[in-house]
Amino acid sequence: MPFVRIDALRAAPERLEALGRAVYDAMRETIDIPVDDLFQVLTSHDGTSGTLRYGEDYMGVHRDDGIVFVAITMRSGRPPAKKQALYRRITELAQEYAGTEPRNVFVTLTENEPIDWSFGDGVAQYAAATAP
Repeated sequence: MPFVRIDALRAAPERLEALGRAVYDAMRETIDIPVDDLFQVLTSHDGTSGTLRYGEDYMGVHRDDGIVFVAITMRSGRPPAKKQALYRRITELAQEYAGTEPRNVFVTLTENEPIDWSFGDGVAQYAAATAP
């Protein structure tokens, strides 16, 4: 169950929706998430209050105000090759669906354990499913 936050600068609702679809489709294709495992927060920042800051040339990648931050939290256990494939596919689909240049797609991945998730009702459903 990945939880995704996408932040973009001055993004119209259509662009945010396209970016959300790009990330969801990339996760379905590369890390085998189930259908309807869709939990995303999509936010556009206006550039004055609640703006985004970034290093324009950090790590030799030139970024501009087309930058998109994608933060994914998911359960641990996927191998590095699948994560690399996920990053590549997100950038490909972000360009295809939303016109976002790959150099402007910044992805972070945070992993955790089954006990770290509650889908509602105050229950850690993943932990309960794996309890002896």
